[in-house]
Amino acid sequence: MSNCIFCKIVSGDIPAEIIHENDDLLVFRDLNPQAPTHALVIPRRHIATLNDMQAEDAELIGKMHLAAKAVAEQEGIADAGYRTVFNCNAGAGQTVYHIHLHVLGGRPMSWPPG
Repeated sequence: MSNCIFCKIVSGDIPAEIIHENDDLLVFRDLNPQAPTHALVIPRRHIATLNDMQAEDAELIGKMHLAAKAVAEQEGIADAGYRTVFNCNAGAGQTVYHIHLHVLGGRPMSWPPG
C-alpha cells in the first residue's frame, strides 16, 4: 500500500529503530512509547486489520507472537512480565491500518487496560 506508513518502514523509505526482523516480520520501537519497552511487530505483507485476516494467515499470527517473545527476552522483560496487544479498528485504538502487535513492558500493567 503506497500510503501505509508501516509499508514504507518495511521498504526502507521511512527509518525506524529495528530491533528484530526475519523474512516475514519486522519489529521496531514505537515512536510514542506507552511503557519503557514498547515495540511493534508487523508483517512485511500488508494486512489492514485483524478483520482482513484469512485462515491461511494463522501461521503468521503465531510467528508474530513468537517474535514478541523473542523481543521480550532480548529486552530483558520476559521474566518480569509484558503485555501483547492487537487493536482492531478505530474503536479499539487502531490508528495505522497495517496489523501490528504491541509489545509493552518494563513497568507494572494495570487491568483492565485503557
